[in-house]
Amino acid sequence: MQRRRFLQLSGMATAATVTSRALGLPAAGAVPANPAPRPEFASSDPRWQQTWDAALAVLAGNLHTMPRYPRPVLVEGAVYAGIWQECAPHEGLVYGTLSRYVTPASPEAAPLAVARNNHMAFFAQQRPDGQLPASIKLADSVGTTGGYGQIQMVVPIAATAWELAQLSQDDELLVTAYNACSRWDSWLRQYRDTRKTGLVEGFCTYDTGHDNSPRWAGVPNRCPYADARKWPTVPGMPRLCPDLSATVYGGRVALAHMATALGKGDEAARWHEDAEHIRQLILEKLYSPEDAAFYDLDANNKFVRVRSDVISRVLGEHVLQRYDARDRAIFDAIWTRQIHNPKAFWAPYPLTSVAQDDPAFVRPIPRNSWGGATQALTALRAPRWMAHYGKRAELNHLMRQWCEAIMRHTEFRQQMDPQTGEFTQADPSGYSPAALVFLDFARRLSHPGPAGA
Repeated sequence: MQRRRFLQLSGMATAATVTSRALGLPAAGAVPANPAPRPEFASSDPRWQQTWDAALAVLAGNLHTMPRYPRPVLVEGAVYAGIWQECAPHEGLVYGTLSRYVTPASPEAAPLAVARNNHMAFFAQQRPDGQLPASIKLADSVGTTGGYGQIQMVVPIAATAWELAQLSQDDELLVTAYNACSRWDSWLRQYRDTRKTGLVEGFCTYDTGHDNSPRWAGVPNRCPYADARKWPTVPGMPRLCPDLSATVYGGRVALAHMATALGKGDEAARWHEDAEHIRQLILEKLYSPEDAAFYDLDANNKFVRVRSDVISRVLGEHVLQRYDARDRAIFDAIWTRQIHNPKAFWAPYPLTSVAQDDPAFVRPIPRNSWGGATQALTALRAPRWMAHYGKRAELNHLMRQWCEAIMRHTEFRQQMDPQTGEFTQADPSGYSPAALVFLDFARRLSHPGPAGA
Protein backbone atom coordinates (compact mmCIF):
# COMPACT_ATOMS: atom_id res chain seq x y z
CA MET A 1 0.00 0.00 0.00
CA GLN A 2 1.39 3.33 -1.02
CA ARG A 3 1.89 5.65 1.94
CA ARG A 4 1.60 9.41 1.68
CA ARG A 5 4.80 11.23 2.38
CA PHE A 6 3.61 14.37 4.08
CA LEU A 7 6.75 15.51 5.84
CA GLN A 8 8.60 18.34 4.14
CA LEU A 9 12.19 17.59 5.03
CA SER A 10 13.39 21.07 4.24
CA GLY A 11 11.99 24.20 5.78
CA MET A 12 9.88 22.29 8.30
CA ALA A 13 7.49 24.52 10.24
CA THR A 14 7.97 25.25 13.88
CA ALA A 15 6.39 22.88 16.38
CA ALA A 16 3.70 25.41 17.25
CA THR A 17 2.78 25.95 13.60
CA VAL A 18 2.76 22.24 12.88
CA THR A 19 0.55 21.52 15.85
CA SER A 20 -1.97 24.23 14.96
CA ARG A 21 -2.14 23.11 11.32
CA ALA A 22 -2.20 19.42 12.10
CA LEU A 23 -5.00 19.60 14.64
CA GLY A 24 -7.12 22.06 12.72
CA LEU A 25 -7.90 23.96 15.92
CA PRO A 26 -9.85 27.20 15.96
CA ALA A 27 -8.40 30.41 17.36
CA ALA A 28 -7.53 30.33 21.05
CA GLY A 29 -10.64 30.47 23.19
CA ALA A 30 -13.04 29.87 20.31
CA VAL A 31 -15.86 27.42 20.85
CA PRO A 32 -17.95 26.05 17.94
CA ALA A 33 -21.24 27.90 17.61
CA ASN A 34 -23.26 24.84 16.65
CA PRO A 35 -23.43 21.49 18.42
CA ALA A 36 -21.73 18.57 16.75
CA PRO A 37 -23.86 16.25 14.63
CA ARG A 38 -24.83 12.73 15.58
CA PRO A 39 -24.65 9.76 13.23
CA GLU A 40 -27.81 8.21 11.78
CA PHE A 41 -28.39 5.49 14.34
CA ALA A 42 -29.18 1.89 13.47
CA SER A 43 -32.80 2.35 14.55
CA SER A 44 -35.19 5.03 15.78
CA ASP A 45 -35.03 3.67 19.33
CA PRO A 46 -34.40 6.78 21.50
CA ARG A 47 -31.91 4.82 23.62
CA TRP A 48 -29.31 5.25 20.86
CA GLN A 49 -29.35 9.04 21.19
CA GLN A 50 -29.56 8.94 24.98
CA THR A 51 -26.63 6.55 25.29
CA TRP A 52 -24.62 8.46 22.69
CA ASP A 53 -24.94 11.67 24.71
CA ALA A 54 -24.12 9.84 27.93
CA ALA A 55 -20.99 8.30 26.40
CA LEU A 56 -19.76 11.69 25.21
CA ALA A 57 -20.32 13.06 28.72
CA VAL A 58 -18.24 10.22 30.20
CA LEU A 59 -15.33 11.03 27.91
CA ALA A 60 -15.58 14.77 28.59
CA GLY A 61 -15.45 14.00 32.30
CA ASN A 62 -12.40 11.78 31.85
CA LEU A 63 -10.22 14.51 30.31
CA HIS A 64 -7.50 15.50 32.78
CA THR A 65 -4.10 17.10 32.86
CA MET A 66 -1.45 15.09 34.67
CA PRO A 67 1.17 16.24 37.18
CA ARG A 68 3.81 14.75 34.89
CA TYR A 69 2.18 15.90 31.63
CA PRO A 70 0.22 19.15 31.87
CA ARG A 71 -1.96 18.77 28.76
CA PRO A 72 -5.38 17.12 28.58
CA VAL A 73 -5.35 13.35 28.17
CA LEU A 74 -8.21 10.87 28.11
CA VAL A 75 -7.81 8.74 31.22
CA GLU A 76 -9.18 5.22 31.60
CA GLY A 77 -11.87 6.31 34.01
CA ALA A 78 -13.96 4.52 36.63
CA VAL A 79 -11.36 3.29 39.18
CA TYR A 80 -8.41 3.80 36.79
CA ALA A 81 -7.10 7.33 37.27
CA GLY A 82 -4.41 7.45 34.61
CA ILE A 83 -3.29 6.30 31.18
CA TRP A 84 -1.67 2.98 30.32
CA GLN A 85 0.46 2.22 27.29
CA GLU A 86 -1.52 -0.94 26.50
CA CYS A 87 -4.66 1.06 25.73
CA ALA A 88 -4.47 4.87 26.09
CA PRO A 89 -2.84 5.60 22.70
CA HIS A 90 -5.44 3.41 20.96
CA GLU A 91 -8.27 5.00 22.93
CA GLY A 92 -6.95 8.42 21.96
CA LEU A 93 -6.87 7.40 18.30
CA VAL A 94 -10.47 6.16 18.41
CA TYR A 95 -11.51 9.41 20.12
CA GLY A 96 -9.74 11.33 17.38
CA THR A 97 -11.72 9.52 14.67
CA LEU A 98 -14.91 10.76 16.34
CA SER A 99 -13.90 14.43 16.08
CA ARG A 100 -16.76 15.54 13.88
CA TYR A 101 -19.25 14.32 16.49
CA VAL A 102 -17.67 16.10 19.46
CA THR A 103 -18.09 19.71 20.54
CA PRO A 104 -15.05 20.32 22.78
CA ALA A 105 -15.18 22.63 25.75
CA SER A 106 -11.97 24.27 24.52
CA PRO A 107 -9.47 23.85 21.68
CA GLU A 108 -7.13 22.01 24.06
CA ALA A 109 -9.87 19.43 24.67
CA ALA A 110 -10.53 18.75 20.98
CA PRO A 111 -10.40 14.98 20.26
CA LEU A 112 -7.43 15.19 17.89
CA ALA A 113 -5.49 17.27 20.41
CA VAL A 114 -6.31 14.76 23.14
CA ALA A 115 -5.36 11.85 20.87
CA ARG A 116 -2.02 13.50 20.25
CA ASN A 117 -1.47 14.01 23.99
CA ASN A 118 -2.30 10.37 24.69
CA HIS A 119 0.80 9.55 22.64
CA MET A 120 3.12 12.44 23.38
CA ALA A 121 2.74 11.97 27.14
CA PHE A 122 4.50 8.60 26.84
CA PHE A 123 7.17 9.92 24.48
CA ALA A 124 7.86 12.88 26.78
CA GLN A 125 8.67 10.51 29.66
CA GLN A 126 10.85 8.07 27.77
CA ARG A 127 13.96 7.21 29.75
CA PRO A 128 17.45 7.80 28.33
CA ASP A 129 17.87 4.04 27.77
CA GLY A 130 14.74 3.99 25.58
CA GLN A 131 12.17 2.57 28.02
CA LEU A 132 8.67 4.00 27.67
CA PRO A 133 6.50 4.18 30.78
CA ALA A 134 3.80 1.55 31.14
CA SER A 135 1.54 4.05 32.87
CA ILE A 136 1.20 7.69 33.87
CA LYS A 137 -1.19 8.27 36.76
CA LEU A 138 -2.92 11.23 38.30
CA ALA A 139 -1.33 10.21 41.59
CA ASP A 140 2.21 10.45 40.16
CA SER A 141 3.70 13.69 41.40
CA VAL A 142 6.46 15.45 39.48
CA GLY A 143 9.76 13.69 40.07
CA THR A 144 8.33 10.27 40.86
CA THR A 145 9.51 7.25 38.90
CA GLY A 146 6.31 5.19 38.93
CA GLY A 147 5.12 3.45 35.80
CA TYR A 148 8.31 1.67 34.73
CA GLY A 149 7.85 -1.61 36.62
CA GLN A 150 6.38 -3.52 33.66
CA ILE A 151 6.02 -3.04 29.91
CA GLN A 152 2.20 -3.43 29.70
CA MET A 153 1.69 -3.15 25.96
CA VAL A 154 -0.98 -4.53 23.61
CA VAL A 155 -1.91 -2.31 20.65
CA PRO A 156 1.47 -0.93 19.49
CA ILE A 157 1.94 2.74 20.28
CA ALA A 158 3.94 2.98 17.04
CA ALA A 159 0.92 1.75 15.06
CA THR A 160 -1.56 4.15 16.63
CA ALA A 161 0.90 7.04 16.32
CA TRP A 162 1.35 6.26 12.62
CA GLU A 163 -2.41 6.13 12.06
CA LEU A 164 -2.93 9.35 13.98
CA ALA A 165 -0.12 11.12 12.10
CA GLN A 166 -1.83 10.19 8.84
CA LEU A 167 -5.26 11.24 10.10
CA SER A 168 -4.05 14.64 11.29
CA GLN A 169 -1.08 15.12 8.95
CA ASP A 170 0.98 15.92 12.00
CA ASP A 171 4.63 16.06 10.97
CA GLU A 172 5.94 16.68 14.48
CA LEU A 173 4.09 13.65 15.85
CA LEU A 174 5.47 11.52 13.03
CA VAL A 175 9.09 12.48 13.73
CA THR A 176 8.72 12.20 17.50
CA ALA A 177 6.98 8.83 17.30
CA TYR A 178 9.51 7.40 14.88
CA ASN A 179 12.44 8.33 17.08
CA ALA A 180 10.79 7.27 20.35
CA CYS A 181 9.39 3.98 19.06
CA SER A 182 12.70 3.07 17.41
CA ARG A 183 14.41 3.48 20.79
CA TRP A 184 11.62 1.52 22.52
CA ASP A 185 12.11 -1.36 20.08
CA SER A 186 15.84 -1.33 20.91
CA TRP A 187 15.08 -1.43 24.62
CA LEU A 188 12.81 -4.44 24.16
CA ARG A 189 15.47 -6.24 22.14
CA GLN A 190 18.03 -5.62 24.86
CA TYR A 191 15.98 -6.43 27.97
CA ARG A 192 13.10 -8.63 26.81
CA ASP A 193 14.97 -11.23 24.76
CA THR A 194 17.18 -12.75 27.44
CA ARG A 195 16.86 -16.21 25.87
CA LYS A 196 18.06 -14.79 22.52
CA THR A 197 15.18 -16.29 20.55
CA GLY A 198 14.18 -13.13 18.69
CA LEU A 199 10.79 -13.14 20.44
CA VAL A 200 9.55 -10.95 23.29
CA GLU A 201 9.47 -12.25 26.84
CA GLY A 202 6.89 -11.68 29.55
CA PHE A 203 8.16 -11.31 33.10
CA CYS A 204 4.97 -10.60 35.10
CA THR A 205 1.18 -10.45 34.92
CA TYR A 206 1.01 -6.72 34.32
CA ASP A 207 3.26 -6.95 31.25
CA THR A 208 0.21 -7.98 29.23
CA GLY A 209 -2.43 -6.23 31.37
CA HIS A 210 -4.02 -9.60 32.12
CA ASP A 211 -5.06 -8.92 35.68
CA ASN A 212 -6.43 -11.99 37.47
CA SER A 213 -5.93 -14.24 34.46
CA PRO A 214 -5.19 -17.96 34.86
CA ARG A 215 -2.65 -17.46 32.10
CA TRP A 216 -0.35 -15.98 34.74
CA ALA A 217 -1.29 -18.20 37.69
CA GLY A 218 1.59 -18.33 40.18
CA VAL A 219 3.42 -15.37 38.59
CA PRO A 220 3.70 -12.03 40.46
CA ASN A 221 1.76 -9.06 39.15
CA ARG A 222 4.83 -6.82 39.00
CA CYS A 223 8.45 -7.29 38.05
CA PRO A 224 10.87 -7.53 41.01
CA TYR A 225 11.84 -4.20 42.56
CA ALA A 226 9.51 -2.45 40.08
CA ASP A 227 12.20 -2.96 37.45
CA ALA A 228 10.91 -4.14 34.09
CA ARG A 229 14.35 -5.53 33.25
CA LYS A 230 14.06 -8.23 35.94
CA TRP A 231 11.95 -11.39 36.10
CA PRO A 232 10.86 -13.25 39.22
CA THR A 233 12.55 -16.45 40.32
CA VAL A 234 9.53 -18.68 39.80
CA PRO A 235 9.38 -21.85 37.66
CA GLY A 236 9.11 -21.40 33.93
CA MET A 237 10.15 -17.76 33.74
CA PRO A 238 10.74 -15.87 31.57
CA ARG A 239 8.16 -16.81 28.96
CA LEU A 240 8.03 -16.21 25.23
CA CYS A 241 4.72 -14.40 24.68
CA PRO A 242 2.81 -14.41 21.39
CA ASP A 243 0.86 -11.23 22.15
CA LEU A 244 3.89 -9.20 23.24
CA SER A 245 5.75 -10.46 20.18
CA ALA A 246 2.80 -9.54 17.97
CA THR A 247 2.82 -6.04 19.46
CA VAL A 248 6.46 -5.68 18.46
CA TYR A 249 5.65 -7.06 15.01
CA GLY A 250 2.89 -4.48 14.52
CA GLY A 251 5.16 -1.75 15.82
CA ARG A 252 7.90 -2.67 13.34
CA VAL A 253 5.46 -2.64 10.44
CA ALA A 254 4.38 0.84 11.51
CA LEU A 255 8.01 1.95 11.88
CA ALA A 256 8.65 0.76 8.34
CA HIS A 257 5.80 2.92 7.07
CA MET A 258 7.04 5.88 9.12
CA ALA A 259 10.54 5.47 7.74
CA THR A 260 9.15 5.45 4.20
CA ALA A 261 7.18 8.64 4.90
CA LEU A 262 10.36 10.23 6.27
CA GLY A 263 12.37 9.30 3.19
CA LYS A 264 14.46 6.73 5.07
CA GLY A 265 14.30 3.91 2.54
CA ASP A 266 17.12 1.82 3.97
CA GLU A 267 15.64 1.96 7.46
CA ALA A 268 12.22 1.08 6.10
CA ALA A 269 13.64 -2.04 4.45
CA ARG A 270 15.30 -3.07 7.71
CA TRP A 271 12.09 -2.60 9.68
CA HIS A 272 10.17 -4.72 7.18
CA GLU A 273 12.82 -7.43 7.41
CA ASP A 274 12.82 -7.38 11.21
CA ALA A 275 9.02 -7.49 11.28
CA GLU A 276 8.89 -10.51 9.02
CA HIS A 277 11.53 -12.25 11.11
CA ILE A 278 9.54 -12.00 14.35
CA ARG A 279 6.31 -12.86 12.51
CA GLN A 280 7.79 -16.14 11.34
CA LEU A 281 9.08 -16.90 14.83
CA ILE A 282 5.62 -16.40 16.33
CA LEU A 283 4.16 -18.93 13.91
CA GLU A 284 7.00 -21.43 14.26
CA LYS A 285 7.39 -21.39 18.04
CA LEU A 286 4.18 -20.13 19.65
CA TYR A 287 1.35 -21.70 17.62
CA SER A 288 -0.14 -25.08 18.48
CA PRO A 289 -1.81 -26.73 15.44
CA GLU A 290 -3.19 -29.37 17.81
CA ASP A 291 -5.27 -26.75 19.64
CA ALA A 292 -5.48 -24.05 16.95
CA ALA A 293 -4.22 -21.59 19.54
CA PHE A 294 -1.28 -19.34 20.38
CA TYR A 295 0.33 -19.97 23.76
CA ASP A 296 3.15 -18.70 25.94
CA LEU A 297 6.24 -20.90 25.81
CA ASP A 298 7.88 -21.19 29.22
CA ALA A 299 11.59 -21.46 30.03
CA ASN A 300 11.29 -25.26 29.86
CA ASN A 301 9.95 -24.98 26.30
CA LYS A 302 6.49 -26.08 27.37
CA PHE A 303 3.28 -24.37 26.29
CA VAL A 304 1.18 -22.66 28.95
CA ARG A 305 -2.06 -24.13 27.64
CA VAL A 306 -4.62 -21.52 28.60
CA ARG A 307 -6.70 -20.45 25.60
CA SER A 308 -7.06 -16.73 26.14
CA ASP A 309 -7.53 -13.51 24.20
CA VAL A 310 -3.83 -13.79 23.41
CA ILE A 311 -5.20 -15.37 20.22
CA SER A 312 -7.21 -12.32 19.13
CA ARG A 313 -4.33 -10.03 20.08
CA VAL A 314 -2.11 -11.86 17.60
CA LEU A 315 -4.81 -11.48 14.96
CA GLY A 316 -5.12 -7.82 15.89
CA GLU A 317 -1.65 -7.16 14.48
CA HIS A 318 -2.36 -9.14 11.28
CA VAL A 319 0.39 -11.64 12.02
CA LEU A 320 -1.41 -14.11 9.76
CA GLN A 321 -1.28 -12.89 6.19
CA ARG A 322 -4.55 -13.09 4.30
CA TYR A 323 -3.21 -14.24 0.96
CA ASP A 324 -0.67 -16.80 2.16
CA ALA A 325 -2.08 -20.34 1.89
CA ARG A 326 -0.45 -21.55 5.10
CA ASP A 327 -1.49 -18.51 7.09
CA ARG A 328 -5.03 -18.66 5.76
CA ALA A 329 -5.31 -22.28 6.82
CA ILE A 330 -4.14 -21.33 10.32
CA PHE A 331 -6.64 -18.48 10.47
CA ASP A 332 -9.51 -20.69 9.34
CA ALA A 333 -8.65 -23.24 12.04
CA ILE A 334 -8.43 -20.56 14.74
CA TRP A 335 -11.65 -18.93 13.59
CA THR A 336 -13.63 -22.18 13.45
CA ARG A 337 -12.29 -23.91 16.53
CA GLN A 338 -11.72 -20.91 18.80
CA ILE A 339 -12.88 -17.39 17.97
CA HIS A 340 -16.24 -18.20 16.32
CA ASN A 341 -16.90 -21.34 18.35
CA PRO A 342 -19.89 -20.70 20.68
CA LYS A 343 -18.36 -23.14 23.17
CA ALA A 344 -15.10 -21.20 23.21
CA PHE A 345 -14.88 -17.41 22.62
CA TRP A 346 -18.05 -16.66 20.62
CA ALA A 347 -20.44 -16.32 23.54
CA PRO A 348 -23.78 -14.49 23.17
CA TYR A 349 -21.79 -11.37 24.08
CA PRO A 350 -18.36 -11.88 22.48
CA LEU A 351 -15.40 -12.08 22.89
CA THR A 352 -14.54 -13.83 26.15
CA SER A 353 -11.11 -13.30 27.70
CA VAL A 354 -10.63 -17.06 28.24
CA ALA A 355 -12.41 -19.73 26.21
CA GLN A 356 -15.57 -20.89 27.96
CA ASP A 357 -14.64 -24.55 27.44
CA ASP A 358 -11.14 -24.07 28.82
CA PRO A 359 -10.74 -25.70 32.26
CA ALA A 360 -9.21 -22.44 33.50
CA PHE A 361 -12.31 -20.32 32.74
CA VAL A 362 -13.19 -18.42 35.94
CA ARG A 363 -16.78 -18.45 37.17
CA PRO A 364 -18.44 -16.80 39.03
CA ILE A 365 -16.89 -13.72 37.46
CA PRO A 366 -15.05 -11.39 39.88
CA ARG A 367 -14.25 -7.74 39.15
CA ASN A 368 -11.36 -6.87 36.85
CA SER A 369 -11.04 -10.44 35.60
CA TRP A 370 -9.28 -11.51 32.44
CA GLY A 371 -10.18 -15.06 33.41
CA GLY A 372 -13.30 -15.25 31.24
CA ALA A 373 -15.28 -12.00 31.37
CA THR A 374 -15.99 -10.20 28.12
CA GLN A 375 -13.86 -7.06 28.26
CA ALA A 376 -14.54 -3.66 26.70
CA LEU A 377 -10.89 -3.36 25.66
CA THR A 378 -11.12 -6.56 23.60
CA ALA A 379 -14.28 -5.27 21.93
CA LEU A 380 -12.68 -1.91 21.14
CA ARG A 381 -9.81 -3.72 19.40
CA ALA A 382 -12.06 -6.01 17.31
CA PRO A 383 -12.45 -3.61 14.34
CA ARG A 384 -8.66 -3.61 13.96
CA TRP A 385 -8.74 -7.18 12.65
CA MET A 386 -12.16 -8.72 12.03
CA ALA A 387 -12.99 -6.86 8.83
CA HIS A 388 -9.37 -7.26 7.70
CA TYR A 389 -9.88 -11.03 7.67
CA GLY A 390 -13.25 -10.80 5.92
CA LYS A 391 -15.42 -11.27 9.02
CA ARG A 392 -17.59 -8.20 8.49
CA ALA A 393 -20.94 -9.77 9.31
CA GLU A 394 -19.56 -11.21 12.52
CA LEU A 395 -18.07 -7.85 13.48
CA ASN A 396 -21.49 -6.29 12.92
CA HIS A 397 -23.02 -8.85 15.27
CA LEU A 398 -20.40 -8.20 17.96
CA MET A 399 -20.98 -4.46 17.70
CA ARG A 400 -24.77 -4.79 17.95
CA GLN A 401 -24.50 -7.04 21.00
CA TRP A 402 -22.20 -4.60 22.77
CA CYS A 403 -24.39 -1.61 21.95
CA GLU A 404 -27.49 -3.43 23.17
CA ALA A 405 -25.79 -4.42 26.42
CA ILE A 406 -24.65 -0.85 27.08
CA MET A 407 -28.01 0.70 26.17
CA ARG A 408 -29.85 -1.66 28.50
CA HIS A 409 -28.78 0.39 31.53
CA THR A 410 -26.86 3.28 29.91
CA GLU A 411 -23.76 2.46 31.88
CA PHE A 412 -20.13 2.26 30.87
CA ARG A 413 -18.28 -0.46 32.75
CA GLN A 414 -15.18 -2.56 32.21
CA GLN A 415 -16.53 -6.07 31.70
CA MET A 416 -19.64 -8.19 31.37
CA ASP A 417 -20.89 -11.73 31.74
CA PRO A 418 -20.48 -13.27 28.27
CA GLN A 419 -23.70 -15.25 28.61
CA THR A 420 -26.06 -12.57 29.89
CA GLY A 421 -24.50 -9.26 28.89
CA GLU A 422 -24.83 -7.99 32.45
CA PHE A 423 -21.97 -5.74 33.48
CA THR A 424 -19.97 -6.34 36.65
CA GLN A 425 -21.23 -3.80 39.17
CA ALA A 426 -18.34 -3.78 41.67
CA ASP A 427 -16.77 -0.65 40.18
CA PRO A 428 -18.50 2.57 39.17
CA SER A 429 -19.58 3.43 35.66
CA GLY A 430 -17.49 5.96 33.73
CA TYR A 431 -15.00 3.62 32.00
CA SER A 432 -13.63 5.33 28.87
CA PRO A 433 -13.11 2.17 26.77
CA ALA A 434 -16.79 1.22 27.18
CA ALA A 435 -17.90 4.73 26.20
CA LEU A 436 -15.62 4.56 23.16
CA VAL A 437 -16.98 1.12 22.29
CA PHE A 438 -20.49 2.51 22.12
CA LEU A 439 -19.56 5.64 20.16
CA ASP A 440 -17.29 3.85 17.69
CA PHE A 441 -19.71 0.96 17.17
CA ALA A 442 -22.77 3.22 16.84
CA ARG A 443 -20.91 5.25 14.22
CA ARG A 444 -19.84 2.15 12.30
CA LEU A 445 -23.32 0.65 12.42
CA SER A 446 -24.77 3.89 11.07
CA HIS A 447 -22.74 3.66 7.88
CA PRO A 448 -23.82 1.66 4.83
CA GLY A 449 -22.13 -1.65 4.13
CA PRO A 450 -21.95 -4.99 5.94
CA ALA A 451 -19.37 -3.89 8.50
CA GLY A 452 -20.51 -0.37 9.02
CA ALA A 453 -16.91 0.67 8.37
